[in-house]
Amino acid sequence: MIDTLRLTAEEALGLLERREVSARELWDAYRAAIDERDGELHCFLSLVDEPAGEGVPIALKDVIGTKGIETTAGSKILKGYVPLYDSTVARRCKEAGLVTLGKTNTDEFAMGSSTENSAFGPSRNPWDPTRVPGGSGGGSAAAVAGGLAPWALGSDTGGSIKQPAALCGIVGLRPTYGTVSRYGIVAFASSLDQVGPTTKTVRDCALLYRTIAGRDPSDSTTADVPEVELPEREDLRGVRIGVPKQMVEAEGIESGVKDAFERTIQLARELGAEVGECELPLSVEYGLPCYYLVAPAEASSNLARYDGVRYGLRAPEDAYHAMVMRTRDEGFGDEPKRRIMLGTYALSAGYFEAYYGQAQKVRTVIRREHAEAFERFDVLASPTSPTVAFELGAKTQDPLAMYANDLLTIPSCMAGLPGLNVPCGLSEGLPVGLQLIGPQFAENALFAAGHALERALGFDRVPERLR
Repeated sequence: MIDTLRLTAEEALGLLERREVSARELWDAYRAAIDERDGELHCFLSLVDEPAGEGVPIALKDVIGTKGIETTAGSKILKGYVPLYDSTVARRCKEAGLVTLGKTNTDEFAMGSSTENSAFGPSRNPWDPTRVPGGSGGGSAAAVAGGLAPWALGSDTGGSIKQPAALCGIVGLRPTYGTVSRYGIVAFASSLDQVGPTTKTVRDCALLYRTIAGRDPSDSTTADVPEVELPEREDLRGVRIGVPKQMVEAEGIESGVKDAFERTIQLARELGAEVGECELPLSVEYGLPCYYLVAPAEASSNLARYDGVRYGLRAPEDAYHAMVMRTRDEGFGDEPKRRIMLGTYALSAGYFEAYYGQAQKVRTVIRREHAEAFERFDVLASPTSPTVAFELGAKTQDPLAMYANDLLTIPSCMAGLPGLNVPCGLSEGLPVGLQLIGPQFAENALFAAGHALERALGFDRVPERLR
């Protein structure tokens, strides 16, 4: 019997290569797990009926364009939209032999921190179904944590891979901006969006990143990447870890999260790392407001294409402008509407320089602060999320409280840097995540440090109630 809760993607690949199981048996095991648990967790928005390949199954966040498979971005305005082509990451997964299980739930247009903004209902956390799995990629994270997929792809704009991974007790990588193609991805904020892996282990994460990374002629922002190395080291000798003071002392970090983080930093010292304090004062103070000017401004431009004319929902009206207004009113949920209004205002005549222009200047300062920190340290470390998974509905009526969930993940995203979440313990019986941040193109350094800590921590990634 295949234990999908514990089987890693690397182990599944080994089973296939040694012919100990067939691709069909593997597929059937995950479909059985989905049938058993997805009714409660609601990880998937759509499922593929039959496997199209002979490799390891994979789940894809429903902002990733897939030929012949509905892609909704969690929004009513795209319900029924079936792309005519694959996104680059979906194509690369197919070429590597990976078999798509289905499309996972997401906050609408990836706008959210809990997956409660999905037009098709929230996903739930496998550790405690009364709590959120994080967002916007909560469906992908919950699917991997709940044993419904060996690994998955998500997208990260301000923390949508790292934060759900932290809340669900798994590994998640937001790669360096430009290392993974955005071609065929439903756009939110084009200078920030980045696709990345959600996996059970750091080695799985490196394997999947190696599959999807690299230059793409269809995306001019992509770059060549260093050869991806599968991590093997078990110590941290010679690794310099910086702990940004402001990211540990930030308001709102729960005591249990801080305790788990501090224990992990002590473990890093025992593994031979040189740990020191550093400063990111402006990045932490202004990262969140900077993000919520840049991202909504770019979203207001990207979401203008949903007009009822080319694809997706069209509300019946006789006049063109009336049709566009009604289509958007009926198709968009509250959060996209909120961000469109914020972004349109920030870009409007008379306010552009005061808001969007100023935010871009702050973004430059954030990049500079991180660059200065990396003159002294190889990686930076902080908690990933200020809290463990919170209860469904706890923050839906307070957008600012919801936005604050990304306080610690946003600064490095604004700087275009890679970040890796590694589960580092429990607080109140729920997972706590460690965030490792590296300089541009330093994914290998993050994998090496994350793998060493993962082995030493010995975190049991199977949710306690499912063991």
